[in-house]
Amino acid sequence: MGDRMREGQAGNNPVVEASERDLLTSPAVPAVAWTPPALPERDAAPDADASPFQRGHKSWLRQGSQLLVGHRIAARSTLAAIETELDRGAAFLLLPVFLAAGALVYFALPNEPDLAPLVIVSATQAVLAFLTRGRRPVHYALAALAASMLGMAGAKFETERMATKMLGAEISTAITGRVVEIDNLDKGRVRLTLDVLATARPVLRYTPDRVRLVARKLPEGVMAGSEVTGYVRLMPPSGPVRPGSYDFSFESYFDGIGASGFFMKGPEFAATTQPLSASDRAFASIENVRQKIAQRIRDRIGGPEGEIAAALVVGVSGGIPEDVNEALRRTGLYHIISISGLHMAMVAGTVMLLMRLCFAAFPGFTSHRPVKKYAAGAALLAIGGYLFISGAEVAAQRSFIMLAVMLTAVLFDRAALTMRNLAISAVVVIMISPHEVVGPSFQMSFAATAALVGAYAWWSDRREEQALPVGQRSLPSKIWRWLATVAIGLAATSVIAGLATSVLGAWHFQRVSPLSLFANLAVSPFVSVLVMPFAVMAGIFMPLGLDGPFLDTMGFGLKAMIGIATWFSERSPVDAVGLISSHAVLLLIAALVIASTATTWLRAAALPFAALGLLMVVETETPNVLVSEDGRLVGVPVDDGKLAVNRVRPNQFTVDNWQRALASETLVTPARSAANATNGTVRLPSETGSLPTAEADVAGTIPGKPVSGELNAAGADAFVCDSGLCTVQQPEGARIVHAANASAAARACDNANLIVVDDATASDVCPGVAVLTKRELARLGSASIFITAAAAGVDRAVEIRHAVAEPYRPWHAQRQFSREARGLPPYKRVEMPPKTSAGATTAHPKAPTATTR
Repeated sequence: MGDRMREGQAGNNPVVEASERDLLTSPAVPAVAWTPPALPERDAAPDADASPFQRGHKSWLRQGSQLLVGHRIAARSTLAAIETELDRGAAFLLLPVFLAAGALVYFALPNEPDLAPLVIVSATQAVLAFLTRGRRPVHYALAALAASMLGMAGAKFETERMATKMLGAEISTAITGRVVEIDNLDKGRVRLTLDVLATARPVLRYTPDRVRLVARKLPEGVMAGSEVTGYVRLMPPSGPVRPGSYDFSFESYFDGIGASGFFMKGPEFAATTQPLSASDRAFASIENVRQKIAQRIRDRIGGPEGEIAAALVVGVSGGIPEDVNEALRRTGLYHIISISGLHMAMVAGTVMLLMRLCFAAFPGFTSHRPVKKYAAGAALLAIGGYLFISGAEVAAQRSFIMLAVMLTAVLFDRAALTMRNLAISAVVVIMISPHEVVGPSFQMSFAATAALVGAYAWWSDRREEQALPVGQRSLPSKIWRWLATVAIGLAATSVIAGLATSVLGAWHFQRVSPLSLFANLAVSPFVSVLVMPFAVMAGIFMPLGLDGPFLDTMGFGLKAMIGIATWFSERSPVDAVGLISSHAVLLLIAALVIASTATTWLRAAALPFAALGLLMVVETETPNVLVSEDGRLVGVPVDDGKLAVNRVRPNQFTVDNWQRALASETLVTPARSAANATNGTVRLPSETGSLPTAEADVAGTIPGKPVSGELNAAGADAFVCDSGLCTVQQPEGARIVHAANASAAARACDNANLIVVDDATASDVCPGVAVLTKRELARLGSASIFITAAAAGVDRAVEIRHAVAEPYRPWHAQRQFSREARGLPPYKRVEMPPKTSAGATTAHPKAPTATTR
């Protein structure tokens, strides 16, 4: 008797495998007898004695009665569907949605709120929601508000808990720190994450606790926990390259990184060391194990395949060549590199399959024990170890939580793949790291999972309704049905996940992958059969030194994946889509939430949201000018999908982002003017930061001639530079000028519509002309500029929108301390006075001490 009970607990009872939605379905309610109001009987023929007005009046009454009856029926049907959704737990499924909405509202606020009012309001609304349980509409409305306020309070608490010390300005200093992480980059470089222990020459008064530094090479034997020293150039975290784009300062704040930079000298081992705490020793040991595993994988597989294998196993992806990364991005395969739900699920599935196969060898034990739970427990331990070995990045933590909730459900005889488990995972992630809700990783991961779980639930319901008894199918029919199910499942998974995440990818990255479906279908067999399962086997046998054959097989699969990605990338059309409306994104997310959580006909309510969102996708303003936050780079979209810039060698990352945002395929750099190209002379602006004097292919305009964006060797679309000025004329006729300093800008006041001055000391340059100085950019970040076309009697209007607003939020507060933000010129080192004949030095002003935050 006990054995049979245990066998039922092991997962063989069909009732246990039933969907939670079926178990939560409310009992059938007897239909309420309801008689519609009596309608006037339709006459066989119209009354000949009635006037036209009377006949029309009767028709109007009849139509009005029918419409009223229809409205009542629709209202009753809608209320019944809502009641059914609530009985099936829809309120809990929406809890993470309102928590995320509250966190998003907090991060979008113009001012920093206090924590106490958020907590008080959230608690008050929660109490009111509890007291109004009998009035369901009021109860659910107050509960939604309480959840939103709780999300805001959680985000505020995380902000205060992090309190990252951020560097305010660039500075060179000698630094001593303890190695936390080591990342091998492309071209042999190494990136170190250091906990700062001390600074010197000068001593920083406001020292970041943790920094990231790039070195050309490391001394032999450097590992996590080692203390190193060297002379470095530190830079504060940068802001968005344009308003609305990825904010590096925000991410650095919540990652605890206060500055980044590079070694100018060193690094070397520090002369003295400090003892490590127990937690530091534990983390250092895990990091060193990760590095040893990564190096073993690289040595065995080699090439880009070895770098990708190391990224899949231990999460170190810095050494992957950029051309391979770009091919994976263009084909929509880059998600394979990031350790996420796909990898966690494959590891858990492989471990569960191996455990079930091992248990199958002992039928006596299997028939008396809940081996399914044993396999789920082993899989839970495996993904926990995988989390630590992979570096415990945020995406991996989120994926671990999702899989852990699902495997725990199996341990308690509950269905694993349900929207309820996904909601629990989202709630845990949001409460631990609220800032993740604004990032693409969180949004795309949960969007794809929610769409897949919702589609799976819908398909399961239809499969149960239309399924034939197993005995009625022949063996060939069963085989073909299984093959068709696998093929359709792979295709459907790629399509559903791609549709759910495409708009988010386009909004965050301004790019789509047109051939993503075909590339994923081609790569999935290699990743699912040759890569991840053999990666798990290699991890199991690596302590015994028997991992070589498994790593070789893994490398073969990765080589095939790179080949497929390269083939599709070469044939992929242009993937830049330009800016996407945020309102459209919100509408499409609302449609996804409704479609994935609803179980009744209310799913159809997602259609109007989706239709309106698709119509609004392209309804967004495109800036006429983009300016970098350092004031050195200006971009102007011109005709035929071109982007004109004022530097011959612009920052590639910034330019790539601008081109995707503006859907510009061609980059136009400054070139010789027509006049100078004729006489063969080349004039270089000696005082501008726009063009380095080493660029011999840059020419300016004719001296003394008004700067007007005249034709040059590259056509009218290129900047023309001369004597500290670079100018271009946009298609609407507005003249955009970049000036090296205030004196150069003054020469363009008469014929410029916008002047960008790369000088923090400039002020009141051109009254009546839109001027953007380096000081404004240092304080408020990069700028998008919108210029309205001139009309009869109306001058051009110039609107400047910055990426950062004042008063500062905590992740931007460091901007106010830079020299540029304070209107100071660049720092110049004080020259030491010459020595006298007696060896003494002459008196000189004391060199300034470092006050950099």
